[in-house]
Amino acid sequence: MSEVAQRRASLVTLGCARNEVDSEELAGRLGASGWVVNDAEPEDADVIVVNTCGFIDSAKKDSIDTLLAAADSGKKVVAVGCLAERYGAELAESLPEANGILGFDSYADIAARLDDVVAGRPIQAHQPRDRRELLPVVPAHRPAAAAHIEVPGHAWLPADAPVRRRLDQSPVAYLKLASGCDRRCTFCAIPSFRGSFVSRSPAEVLAEARWLAEDGVREIVLVSENSTSYGKDMGDLRALESLLGGLAKVDGISRIRVSYLQPAEMRDSLIDAIAATDGVADYFDLSFQHSNAGLLRRMKRFGSTESFLALIEKIRKAAPNAGIRSNLIVGFPGETEAEFAELQTFVEAARLDAIGVFGYSDEDGTEAAGFDGKLSSDEIDSRVSTLSSLADELVCQRAESRLGESVVVLVEQRNAEEGPTGRAGHQGPDVDGVTTLVGDDGLLDDVVPGALVTAEVVDTEGVDLYARLVSP
Repeated sequence: MSEVAQRRASLVTLGCARNEVDSEELAGRLGASGWVVNDAEPEDADVIVVNTCGFIDSAKKDSIDTLLAAADSGKKVVAVGCLAERYGAELAESLPEANGILGFDSYADIAARLDDVVAGRPIQAHQPRDRRELLPVVPAHRPAAAAHIEVPGHAWLPADAPVRRRLDQSPVAYLKLASGCDRRCTFCAIPSFRGSFVSRSPAEVLAEARWLAEDGVREIVLVSENSTSYGKDMGDLRALESLLGGLAKVDGISRIRVSYLQPAEMRDSLIDAIAATDGVADYFDLSFQHSNAGLLRRMKRFGSTESFLALIEKIRKAAPNAGIRSNLIVGFPGETEAEFAELQTFVEAARLDAIGVFGYSDEDGTEAAGFDGKLSSDEIDSRVSTLSSLADELVCQRAESRLGESVVVLVEQRNAEEGPTGRAGHQGPDVDGVTTLVGDDGLLDDVVPGALVTAEVVDTEGVDLYARLVSP
């Protein structure tokens, strides 16, 4: 066995689902070069690779704390991901404990970079740049640009040469539709370090879906910075609708879920495709952020309380039991008490299934960081607490409204004490609650992870459901 083949890397992934896909791409590239990779057991690793998040202050702190904890283990430590891409040399200077700070352009030769780290050879820290200028949106130019600009999750390889390697055996897997974002929300820095919006080709997405199905995946969760924009850079604004039909026909895939939908870009044809395509979950992950029209304009977003409620009504007309989740920002510069009150009124009327509440914080390089009218941290914290309490109460009521409802549950694991658990169609992974199956023990004994079963909701605990098995 060669020296390289004996080397071991432990991957620690922070942040969003898109980072999880990127980590599996890194694992695939490392494995192809002889590295042994896992997402646990760092004590056995030659290098701990931390895939960082650089979105908001709390995520940055978590990333730095994780890097410092990894360094305390005495292992060599390398930072990749959004924080490394965004701050690069600055991060290297302030975090000498890390043995390497690598940006996205290092992903293609990640094995060689880790070889350097193990050998003690110095590697130059990533130099940040505005990635919006690196990938032209013009479809004819995109493949040429991708040949020399690394875009995580876009391997640009033939379907028979997958780069990705799964790090667990869950029946659920994320599949990246696109990277980057062309929107210019004033509070968000993501486009500057993730780049312009670049769709993957339908053929590549379908090929990866088939590969995931062969590996035991039963639910695919489509992710990107803005899934409603899929295909626009390829000249097809309805590419997602067509793709959903193709994914639903992949042998072995029981459910497809779409995440990260932009409310202002929602269209009737997409609502209908999600609601009417067999195998696609009636699930709408809508990033409202706020509901007051004037404040949304200051965010460089579009919509209003009235238009958002109309959108929700349209969704529920097409799919009465649809799950709808959203994230909301409070304390944006200039947010008045009246605007905050309007947001609360919207939340009460919307009857959402899951709500994430975030307090505004300045982000480096964003337009909003220079806005007047900043609220005090105490006021922001107070508004977060108020809206979070209201949201918690409302989503629990929404869960209770599902008592007696028939749900289709994808079983993900078996708990020795409580029995099989999984998620109904309205519950997204990690964030929207779970469903625990109850009923005759003999019948439940036959329910294994990966099974899709029908059950009736008989109880709730917060956003979590308890459902009696109807048919395996």
